[in-house]
Amino acid sequence: MGQKCFTLIILLSWYSGCFFQPSLAHDYAQALDLSFHYFEAQRSGPLPSNQRATWRADSGLEDGKDQGIDLVGGYYDAGDNVKFQFPMAYTITTLAWGVIEYRSQLDQLGQLQYALDAVKWGTDYFIKAHPEPNVLWAEVGDGPTDHACWMRPEDMTTPRTAYKIDASNPGSEVAAETAAAMAAASVVFKDSDPDYSSTLVTHATQLFNFADKFRANYDVSMPVVKDFYGSVSGYNDELLWAAMWLLAATSDPYYQNYVVQNAVALGGLAGTGSIQFSWDSKYSGVHVLASKILMDGTSGLNTDAFKAYQTQAESAMCSALGMSTTPMKRTSGGLFYVQDWNNLHDVTGASFLIAAYGDYLTRYSQTLTCSGQIVQPSELLALAQQQVDYILGTNPKSFSYMVGYGTSFPQFTHHRGASIVSIKTDSAFVACDAGYEEWFQNPEPNPNVLTGAVVGGPDQNDDYTDERDNVKGGESATYNSGPIVGVLARLAGSSLSSSSSGSELSESVMHTNDSASTYAQQNRQIHGESDEYDLKLDIHQELVSRWRRGKARFSKVVCTVTNRNEHAVEKLILTSDELKGPVIGLHRLRGRNNSFTLPKKLKALQAGESFNFTYVSVKAMKADISVKQALLV
Repeated sequence: MGQKCFTLIILLSWYSGCFFQPSLAHDYAQALDLSFHYFEAQRSGPLPSNQRATWRADSGLEDGKDQGIDLVGGYYDAGDNVKFQFPMAYTITTLAWGVIEYRSQLDQLGQLQYALDAVKWGTDYFIKAHPEPNVLWAEVGDGPTDHACWMRPEDMTTPRTAYKIDASNPGSEVAAETAAAMAAASVVFKDSDPDYSSTLVTHATQLFNFADKFRANYDVSMPVVKDFYGSVSGYNDELLWAAMWLLAATSDPYYQNYVVQNAVALGGLAGTGSIQFSWDSKYSGVHVLASKILMDGTSGLNTDAFKAYQTQAESAMCSALGMSTTPMKRTSGGLFYVQDWNNLHDVTGASFLIAAYGDYLTRYSQTLTCSGQIVQPSELLALAQQQVDYILGTNPKSFSYMVGYGTSFPQFTHHRGASIVSIKTDSAFVACDAGYEEWFQNPEPNPNVLTGAVVGGPDQNDDYTDERDNVKGGESATYNSGPIVGVLARLAGSSLSSSSSGSELSESVMHTNDSASTYAQQNRQIHGESDEYDLKLDIHQELVSRWRRGKARFSKVVCTVTNRNEHAVEKLILTSDELKGPVIGLHRLRGRNNSFTLPKKLKALQAGESFNFTYVSVKAMKADISVKQALLV
């Protein structure tokens, strides 16, 4: 083909619109640690001696007694005192998935045992709640009466009625989701506690068979739950989801055949083109798990069927990136916006899927193509990080939506236990109505900090009202935190790796969560336009470390340059007046200190390929880098 040399950059634009905004560096390890504190604050039952949410005490010690069964334990779902099995099971499934994918990072960060404890606190309860193959206790506590009172869990006088599903009154959604949770958890404990893992597989198998054989909507059999966690998507997605996790837990070909043979009938291939992942909808989770099976080569004779699932996953990823005809809706501040009520629940779920999918692409040396452009796995991680950064405070209000993280976070979280004085501080009984009068309406911040809780978040205009009656945005939930644990572990683990790689450039590397810290990552796409060609090169910059030497401050930045063109690029010259310090991975042109070429061993940058270079800056902001010349061949 012909050649075209560009000598002038025509256009600089933010990648995927305006969504990748400048971001502060965050302490993901701290946020991860706080997340496990939150799970401890949501515990029901007798609390262990190593409980870190010390303002909590034992509660719900007679749950199930009236029905003649021990249902003590588990988690309260949100800011009330009811144990709803459906969202609790989703919480444990996503939490277990995060442990499976990022176990080494959790271990490296000293958080693995807390993660295992959090998962097991849920699955121990699930074992109790599943006393027979076709019986599952799916709720403890009565939603309407519980919500009519404002009481800390230690004082509860509201009815602790327990509700179950069985063969006469089945509920496929909650049975299948619990099966998924126990199957995923069995993978978590397979090596460390094989007997416990085997027990979980037995329960998961029975629950899946129950859900599949006796198909029915659980909120029809259990109408008490309909106004709280009614199933909108139905049970088809949970059946596929549970089968996927049982396949992961057992390698039994029955489950692979199940997801293949039921792909169409159960709606597995009827995606909307965007991410659907929440306590109610699991389709996107199914698509990502199926893609992993395809990539790791274990799809066997079912490759075509798993490719069909992967097509759905790819559409969802492209939508999240804003590189499709149906991009995910976002606020002007860049946050995914799915719904008005507890939107961050959808954000954390989507962020986990994006990060995991990107890591699968990296692990199996694959790429993603969106609208004809190749997307590198690092860009998916960057997107997940951007969403998490928004939650942690990189947003128009500079406000952290994780309680206890940063200097500005919710003080009036809609949460009964947190908003009433700890029973350990004041043991005086707080009655139902008195709780509303004395504590719900109390103008002072909550006396107990619900550390690590992720609240529902801002509205579609990036606005947030920190008031106790802000139920839509100010209430936290365990299923907000289940998925974010994995993403935080991934990001915190990456930070540790980056800091070690940068240590050779400094005498003392300094990592910080200072509000004055600079932007952690940035994407730019560079276009050079002509009547024949459109040059497309991405430059992605990531701040990996900062340090001092005397009074001087330095920053290390890693840049990834990706060729988005259909053809190779040769004779690339990058230019910047700000690269005064060391530049590793580029060749500085003699006599032209502001111009750089590809390293000599890299003759051309092929279509879809990337290369990295690193520079050290004495400035807080990243360098402004542009293309001076590029030859398409």
